[in-house]
Amino acid sequence: MNIFQDRRYPLLDTINLPADLRQLDKDQLPQLADELRQYIIELVSRTGGHLASGLGAVEITIALHYLFNTPDDRLIWDVGHQCYPHKILTGRRHLMPGLRQKDGISGFPKPAESEYDHFGVGHSSTSISAALGMAIAAQAHDVERDIVAIIGDGGMSAGMAFEALNHAGALDTNLLVVLNDNEMSISPNVGAMSKYLSRIWSGSFYSHLRSGSKKVLSTIPSAWELAKRAEEHIKGMVVPGTLFEELGFHYFGPIDGHDLPSLLKLLSNLKKIEGPRLLHIVTQKGKGYEPAESDACKYHGTGPFDIATGAGTASPSTDKQTFTQAFSAWVVKKAEADPYLHVITPAMREGSGLVEFSSQYAQRFHDVGIAEQHAVTLAAGMATEGLKPIVAIYSTFLQRAYDQLVHDVAIQNLDVLFAVDRAGVVGADGATHSGNFDISYCRCIPGMLIMTPANTEDLHALLNTGYHYPGPALVRYPRDNCQISPDINTDVSIEIGQSELLREGKSIAILVFGPFLDLAGELAERYDCSLVNMRFVKPLDAQRLHELSQTHQHLLCLEDNSIIGGAGSAVGEWLQQQNLPLHCVSVGLQDSFPSQGSRQQVLEEYQFDQQHLAQKIEQILAKA
Repeated sequence: MNIFQDRRYPLLDTINLPADLRQLDKDQLPQLADELRQYIIELVSRTGGHLASGLGAVEITIALHYLFNTPDDRLIWDVGHQCYPHKILTGRRHLMPGLRQKDGISGFPKPAESEYDHFGVGHSSTSISAALGMAIAAQAHDVERDIVAIIGDGGMSAGMAFEALNHAGALDTNLLVVLNDNEMSISPNVGAMSKYLSRIWSGSFYSHLRSGSKKVLSTIPSAWELAKRAEEHIKGMVVPGTLFEELGFHYFGPIDGHDLPSLLKLLSNLKKIEGPRLLHIVTQKGKGYEPAESDACKYHGTGPFDIATGAGTASPSTDKQTFTQAFSAWVVKKAEADPYLHVITPAMREGSGLVEFSSQYAQRFHDVGIAEQHAVTLAAGMATEGLKPIVAIYSTFLQRAYDQLVHDVAIQNLDVLFAVDRAGVVGADGATHSGNFDISYCRCIPGMLIMTPANTEDLHALLNTGYHYPGPALVRYPRDNCQISPDINTDVSIEIGQSELLREGKSIAILVFGPFLDLAGELAERYDCSLVNMRFVKPLDAQRLHELSQTHQHLLCLEDNSIIGGAGSAVGEWLQQQNLPLHCVSVGLQDSFPSQGSRQQVLEEYQFDQQHLAQKIEQILAKA
């Protein structure tokens, strides 16, 4: 089906499923790759999404579906940024215009969406572990099937990938790992020699020679060990495969990941080899679209854009900025005053607003790659020696370092500030990236200071408060806009636990945790409610709550977090401890994973909008 009326795709238009793909001649596949690449560029220019990674993975996606019997054979994608070619070739092309939109197709592999998606992903470095589990299951069920893990886009910078490699290499399970290398420094130049060696090592002659030699020489342990080491060191002189060979994998590569004929020939050979194998391919992020080739970071994730110029089509706001930009301005200015300030991020320099900081303070900026656990313990180590570390991290990624947060930072009461971006509903990336648990999982940690700024001024003041707090502190802020502030004050702090009473009313007090003052302010005026900007989840402003309990019957708590264990739960627990008979209602994220869509659409699904909140207030007043 041709969803773009202004362009035809002669080969792609004939492909609905991989079975159709396999009807093509091999010499037609490069043309299909060109059409698929152009289609993705046109698609993402209209919908927004992850562009550069998918453009780099076109040929390997075609080759895998062409040679392997999917969906019976399993393809397990890591992170999922590169999955658009896979989705298009597996019966979902007609759904792609709804990419990452409400009630539309997910931007990541999703088993509920297709039988070709065997594992749900969104976070990095899970593919090898999941694929190994499936390979062990196939062996247990005595089922012959090929299982392939495709990892790249920085996924090998996480320890979890190497934990899986270490386990897989110790087994005789059939598993193929494709390392899609597009940024990492482990790659040498791809040339004729490495292509030739990979072809030789994957061919039947070499495989038979190796297995035959093992049978003969294994009876003479010293001779077999000498032969094995000689083989590994010869290979290690020309390719970076020694590490993977030491882990128990047969290593092949690196080869050009855009050379379809070579990919097809090598993969055909690798299908015949048993045991754990690793194919190292080198690709270019953004391949086929010059702006994305020149700036892969910019086009890693993008909104709609003009194909001819590469410029975004959304009109920038003149009086708004994102909370991320507000944090960026603060941290640069704060670093001017404190030479001990260091910033750590797990591969989120651009996303966390740290480009300017990394440019001005390169020696105090630490991008540790996709290694959230290491990021947190690195900060702990810095704090023990008198530095002032800030961990800039997405809420959903902080989950991966929970043990380090508890064990390495909190138990030792170390002075680490967590600048937690993308807190609450994120939107188009769906459940895997939604940050709606951090209040719940951090509130139970002793000594943790948790703050929820409502606006730009709050953000800067609470960052100052957390920075000077002598222990672990967390400032959470959403993927949303806030007012541009001409002044960035790096000196003004807020007294710990102090809320802000913005309006005095009757009966109901609306307690706001986060960026909902405009929404709550309109309702407070309409229904004559008190309005409080709480700012702190831990500790709560106990004095304010006690005062409200003397003059109000009901509290309505608004938060961008799961209501289970969230800020409203904290208020309810305090009321119970004080034996106060106030009626407390929490509005936040219910006990379900959020769907995808715009941030506003998802909040409306949780009845977090003016209409539903007005109804809730009217119900409370009616009962009163």
